[in-house]
Amino acid sequence: MSHPSSHELLGRYAGVPVCLEARLDHRRFSIRDLMALRPGAVLRLHRAVGEPLELRVGGTLLGFGEVVAGERSAGVRITSWER
Repeated sequence: MSHPSSHELLGRYAGVPVCLEARLDHRRFSIRDLMALRPGAVLRLHRAVGEPLELRVGGTLLGFGEVVAGERSAGVRITSWER
């Protein structure tokens, strides 16, 4: 009895919807500091301008992308996939 390849296993789930997250950065705040934030506050991030976004599904890093501007909204151009 042969075992299915990982590609065959993934193919079985190809139609399952997942939530793709394009993560710019994340920060930890105390509740006090979070409650002190007001409109117009600027949150400092750990990433530099132009650094790639992380593309994640279920918290797992799948690849990277960059922000692009569209006519009416922003988008993400995929730059690489993790192996």
